[in-house]
Amino acid sequence: MASNPAHLLPTTVVDSYPQPDWLIDREKLGARMPPRVRARDLWRVEESVLGEAQDDATLLAIRDMERAGVDIITDGEIRRESYSNHFATALGGVDVDNPGSVMGRTGKPTSVPRVTGPIERTRPIQVGDVKFLRANSDRMIKITIPGPFTMSQQAQNEFYPDEESLAMAYAEAVNVEVRELFAAGADIVQLDEPWMQSRHEKAKAFALPVIARALEGAAGKTAIHLCFGYAAVVHDKPSGYSFLPELDRAVADQVSIEAAEPGLDPASLEGQPSKKVMVGVISMSDGAIETPETVAQRIRAALAHMNAERLIVAPDCGMKYLSRDTAFGKLKAMVEGAAIVRAELGG
Repeated sequence: MASNPAHLLPTTVVDSYPQPDWLIDREKLGARMPPRVRARDLWRVEESVLGEAQDDATLLAIRDMERAGVDIITDGEIRRESYSNHFATALGGVDVDNPGSVMGRTGKPTSVPRVTGPIERTRPIQVGDVKFLRANSDRMIKITIPGPFTMSQQAQNEFYPDEESLAMAYAEAVNVEVRELFAAGADIVQLDEPWMQSRHEKAKAFALPVIARALEGAAGKTAIHLCFGYAAVVHDKPSGYSFLPELDRAVADQVSIEAAEPGLDPASLEGQPSKKVMVGVISMSDGAIETPETVAQRIRAALAHMNAERLIVAPDCGMKYLSRDTAFGKLKAMVEGAAIVRAELGG
């Protein structure tokens, strides 16, 4: 495992990075909701060589993040059709060939896995991804995994007596994977839990014990990402979170929040007094690349409500719907903006 960055205001990415056009059909990707079931038609490469192609594209993403100067990197989720379906459809107890349906975040029905038996993690799912990332970078590395609450909301339950039981079953499967992800070399494991915002009443009822079970016995730093949805999909975003102060009681070490695009009131950060917070200073809403000074201004606004030792500089959300040039430019601006404020703080 790599050591923590020694300087203030370390930079990171939230999760995904753009997949190359030669690997995935980006027009198809952008024309549909993030898939909850498998979407093999998105890949441009034949199944027999898909793994090798995904490795090559992952190396490109790693090198882009390194060249941009990002302190804590991911594998860019290059091997995934969406942030959640890669893991969720690999579990036992799920019928992925005959999907069900739930109401999505945008209010439209979406195809989802049907839970027809006990949820089980029957094999390593992302462990190889961590090993590949660790072997190809000496930076601090993070791997992301869909959170158990969000997966419970993205499934048609035909087996468990209620949603809380379903979410806890997902948490137990996630926990097995989390332990092996750390053993494989991950420095940070992040649970992606955007549906804790969109289903905040249910989240208030049972999300925290579910998160606690998922992260039980974690051997390294843990994080929870909370957002309003991909900017390419969700355009009308609220300016405040319905489920955020509650996360200060979660067992995770870090919380990641979307702040740049929705214009989040920086005072919201005062509701996280015990966590390190990944504050979104890069918007995913358009192709405009922020200037380093714009980034610096957003960081200064956050520092009015929290100390620098707890602030981690990040984009709002995953970058997969941006062009690669735009994503790289935004990361460079983020790194340079953090450097401006770091110099002002004297380190």
